[in-house]
Amino acid sequence: MTRLPDFRLETYFSRWEFTARHHLTASDAQTMAMSELLALADAEDREAWDILALGYTETFGDPGLREAIAGTYELAGPEDVICFGGAQEGLNLAMRVLLGPGDHAVVVTPNYQSAETLPLSLCEVTGVALDPARDWALDLDELTAALRPETRVVSVNFPNNPTGKVIDTADFVRLAELCDERGIHLFSDEVYRGLERDPGRALPRAADLSARALSLDVTSKSLGLPGLRIGWIVCRDRELRGRLERAKHYTTICNAAPSEVLARIAVKARERILARNRALIAENLPLFEAFFARYADLFEWRAPDGGCVAYPRYLGADGVEAFCAGLVEEAGVLLLPASVFRSELTPTPADRFRIGVGRRDPAPALESFGSWLEGRRR
Repeated sequence: MTRLPDFRLETYFSRWEFTARHHLTASDAQTMAMSELLALADAEDREAWDILALGYTETFGDPGLREAIAGTYELAGPEDVICFGGAQEGLNLAMRVLLGPGDHAVVVTPNYQSAETLPLSLCEVTGVALDPARDWALDLDELTAALRPETRVVSVNFPNNPTGKVIDTADFVRLAELCDERGIHLFSDEVYRGLERDPGRALPRAADLSARALSLDVTSKSLGLPGLRIGWIVCRDRELRGRLERAKHYTTICNAAPSEVLARIAVKARERILARNRALIAENLPLFEAFFARYADLFEWRAPDGGCVAYPRYLGADGVEAFCAGLVEEAGVLLLPASVFRSELTPTPADRFRIGVGRRDPAPALESFGSWLEGRRR
């Protein structure tokens, strides 16, 4: 196993996330106060919160939370759920359980950095890039050609971070079938599911399509509750779930009891929270459309299919890295440049930046952004 590289996104955020005046690249939907979340609790969960004892919890996760999570899947039951301290822990341990020397993985790019650096630290990895020239399309023929006899994992993320792409359901179903035919585990990062602009385009859960597949989800993104630090993997392979539990014994062991009760409330109220967040994104998108239309000579904009991030193209002669650096240093507006999403596996566009569209009232940030652009033109 090789040494993991610096996590570029987190390094960039360490410098700017809590010092920039406008966090315009947030990857999570608008959060809520504790009082708002508790107001969504049913009587049973409110009592559970009020009398909660701060002892250890079950490694697999709170039974009530697992039952609530299972209710969001068609075929999975509570026994198919294992909870983690955020999605990152689940991703990390799944790769370590599934991959080793002599194995091979296929990873779709661009992506969240650890989706490729963790497999790369364990085995050989082939990247398959979404095509920006074809609206970030996934070429299933190219992915099929990348498979080998020793391929153990295919890792995907839809709605995609950072592009907001959602592929067609038929392609996703075919991908799951392809993995099953080859005895491969499909690892599906589904942390933005529920924020599709057209709810009819929501993809099936991978864990519902295949007993070998792993569906990763979390309270952080679509539900806008990253402070809970609760994620989960759903998989109908009992032996694999047992291996994930034993791996968790070496990391968090169990989750924080208050977070699990709060996560249970949030998952039960999921449809109300998602409806609120979809409405907020729908309200925000015309502001972003109008902003980028005013500066069409500098940007190519496309609204995301799903999730709450987009990946516009910067056309300025100074390049996207200098552009993002100047914007945050001089105007206090934080964006993430393409270098943060650079892949070691495939060529990736060097002229893009990630922008968040899921937070309440982006107008002040866009006003500062626009004033800075106007100042550069004078």
